[in-house]
Amino acid sequence: MNVYDEAHKLTQAIRESEEYKQYQAVKEKVKGNSDLEKSLSDFKAKQLALQAGQMMGQQMDQDAMAQIQSLYAILAQDPLAAEYLQCEMRFSLMINDVYQILSEVIDLGIGGLGGADNGQ
Repeated sequence: MNVYDEAHKLTQAIRESEEYKQYQAVKEKVKGNSDLEKSLSDFKAKQLALQAGQMMGQQMDQDAMAQIQSLYAILAQDPLAAEYLQCEMRFSLMINDVYQILSEVIDLGIGGLGGADNGQ
């Protein structure tokens, strides 16, 4: 079994998944609405900045969190934005699940270095 061939098969399986197809279809719809595209982009940038801060151990900024929740509530009022956010979440969850499965084999932690139980 060639790992690279299997990785290409996984890529193809992802492209054929309903989550991917629905996400791509709604992304195309959003591209036709520049105002909505900008609003979603701004929302995602703020969300990403907050998550990056959390990953770096920063205290959660309550004002930023409230702003993101407010933006989400506003976006959710638009049926296309709500559909986009839902499809994006479903696709992201699928990708996260795949990553979790792969991470069972990929030990990028320091603990595996030089020890007897390093998978070799």
